[in-house]
Amino acid sequence: MQVNAAVARANCSEFSVECLSLDSPRHEEILVRVFGVGICHTDLVMKGGVTPETPAVFGHEGAGIVEEVGDAVTKVRPGDHVAISFRSCGTCAQCRAHHPAYCNAMALLNFSGARPDGSTSLRADDQLIASNFFGQSSFANYCLTYERNVVKISDDVPLEIVGPLGCGIQTGAGAVMCALSCDPGSSILVLGGGTVGLSAVMGAIVQGCSTIIVVEPHAARRTLASELGATHVIDPAVEIDLSAAIRAIAPEGVNYAVDTSGVPKVQSAAMASLAHRGILGLVAISPAGAPIPGNLMNLTISGQCIKGIIEGDSDPDVFIPELIALYREGRFPFDRLVKTYPLREINQAVADQHSGACIKAILLPWD
Repeated sequence: MQVNAAVARANCSEFSVECLSLDSPRHEEILVRVFGVGICHTDLVMKGGVTPETPAVFGHEGAGIVEEVGDAVTKVRPGDHVAISFRSCGTCAQCRAHHPAYCNAMALLNFSGARPDGSTSLRADDQLIASNFFGQSSFANYCLTYERNVVKISDDVPLEIVGPLGCGIQTGAGAVMCALSCDPGSSILVLGGGTVGLSAVMGAIVQGCSTIIVVEPHAARRTLASELGATHVIDPAVEIDLSAAIRAIAPEGVNYAVDTSGVPKVQSAAMASLAHRGILGLVAISPAGAPIPGNLMNLTISGQCIKGIIEGDSDPDVFIPELIALYREGRFPFDRLVKTYPLREINQAVADQHSGACIKAILLPWD
C-alpha cells in the first residue's frame, strides 16, 4: 500500500515527507493506522548517523487503530486502539522476568533498520528504506508492528496523544516508579525538565516523595515543574555550585536522583548531592568514554549506587495501562507536556523541541 512518511535522507538533514510503498503485514505483523506519534530524542540521535543507514523512517512513540493483522496475531484485532512501544523477543531470560527493556535481542529488534531476516518493509520505487525502527517506524500514517510492541487501550483516551507513553513518558515515570521504586516521604533530584524529567516529577508525586528538586535552565519548564508538583526548582545558569544549591535544600543529601541530561559534569554534581545509600539513576545516553560520575571510595563508604535505566525498566503491557489509569484519575496529567503538529511540519516540530518552545512534540499524520 502507499503511505505518507517522514524520511531521513542524509545525516543531519531535514526530514522530507514522501509517498512510500509499505508491505502488507506478514503472519506475525500488525498494520496500524497511526493517529499520533511523538518525536523522541532517540529518533534524532539515530537520524544523526548512529544507526541505521539513511534513507530511513524513524518514529517509535506511535499510537493508532489496528487495520489488519497477520494470521499468527491473537493479541489484537482490527478496530482496537493501541499504543506502540519498543519491541522485545518475549522468550529470553530478561523478557521472562518481565524486564523486556533489557531483552537480549534489543539491538536487533529495535535499531537495525530492518526485520530480523534483513528485509525492510518500506520502499521508494525500487530504493529500500530503512524501517522497523523500534519495530514500528511510525513517522508515517501507517506502520507495521508486532504483538510485543502493542498495548491495547480503551477508546475513551485521546488516541493522538498517548504515543509518548510508549517511550519518553514511561522512561521518566518508570525510572521513579519501577526502576528506583522511590519510597513515600523520600527526596528526589531530577536533572532536566524535558519530557523524561517532567514525567519523573509526576511519577515522584504518585510515589509520595516529599521533596522533589528539578534542575532546568528553561524558565517555562521550571514553572511547569512547579505546577506539576516539584517542591523546588533550580536554574543551573544561576547556581554555579549545583551540589551546594541542592544540599541547601536537602542538607543530608537526596535519596534518589534521575539524570536526563547525559552531561558528565551534571552527573558528578548529582553524585555529590546524594545522601548515604542514595541512588543515581541514569536514563540519558552519555558521550562515548564518559567517566563514571563521582569516585569509587565515596561510593563505597556511603553505600551509594549508580543504576542504568532503559525505558524506565517497565513492562509496557503492565505500565502503560497503569499510567492511563492515573491520567484518568487526574494524577498523571501528561497531556500538559504535549503540543501537536501536522506530519508535514515535522522539521518545525523538531526545531521547537530543541529550542524549548515545546516539551513533547506529537505529529498528526492525518491532520
